[in-house]
Amino acid sequence: MRILFLSIWLTVGVVFAVAQKNTFTNNQSMETIRLIYPQWQGGIVTHWMPDIPADDASRGYYLGAQLLNMLAPQTSQKVVEVPITLEIGERKVEKGISDYAVIFEQTKAALAKLRENNPKRMVTLGGECSVSVVLFTYLADKYPEDVAIVWIDAHPDINLPYDEYKGYHAMALTACLGQGDEVLMNLLPSRVDASKALIVGLRAWEKEGGTKERQEKLGIKSLSPVEVADSSQAILAWLKGTGASKVVIHFDLDVLDPAEIIAGVGVEPGGLKLEEAIRIINDVASAYDLVGLTIAEPMPRIAIKLKNMLERLPLLNDE
Repeated sequence: MRILFLSIWLTVGVVFAVAQKNTFTNNQSMETIRLIYPQWQGGIVTHWMPDIPADDASRGYYLGAQLLNMLAPQTSQKVVEVPITLEIGERKVEKGISDYAVIFEQTKAALAKLRENNPKRMVTLGGECSVSVVLFTYLADKYPEDVAIVWIDAHPDINLPYDEYKGYHAMALTACLGQGDEVLMNLLPSRVDASKALIVGLRAWEKEGGTKERQEKLGIKSLSPVEVADSSQAILAWLKGTGASKVVIHFDLDVLDPAEIIAGVGVEPGGLKLEEAIRIINDVASAYDLVGLTIAEPMPRIAIKLKNMLERLPLLNDE
């Protein structure tokens, strides 16, 4: 089991290391921060992992973000961490969003960290998908009308608060586009037009709520894993059409093919291969100014089980 855990997470570390190494040059590293943003409250995921205690599954993204940071290459980048509470609480739904009050406060905390550091570029280690919302809207404000989003994900993440599923991580892309709870949207620095958002690797829509129809209504283009398996040209052609010179990339680990690696919560078949994901990110970074990169939705199932095991063994605790 330990060997399996290490192999899975070292592979994820390699993906991140290769992408980051080729994405940010030495000069850029002085202008780039590494944002550790282990927010977990946006996900409602325990029903997908019945073999893990519910509270541990809920907070699994927190551990996942810490592991990503441990596995990532050491650089000269300043490391900034957003304070995230580990209290489970009532997980109350307000304004159509689970844990709304906590997410609102942590959004303010993340914005405060960015304004304090004023980075030109950042790489964010999450956390569930909503960690990209603060990052991308901050950069959209910094570079007005000049940012395009490449959202690499098995899911569209375009839910709205009135939909059946109340997890904010499923509303992450629509939030980047300025759609969602009015109070929360007003807190965000800016928004990106839907015409400048592309979903790559999409293959699973919400069964309830009509997200496929919503995608069409919003005019958000998407490319399936098959369409980008051999080449990134379709992505680069779309980017050229946006007129943007800067790009932000959201990389949800559930976009990866579960037949090769299971690193996120989702296990939708037919995803991107590891090498394909690495190639896409680096091709975009080679052609455009990549100002933001998010690695999101890490769910280290085996690490959670090992942690729980260690807590029950003698001589490993203070008692």
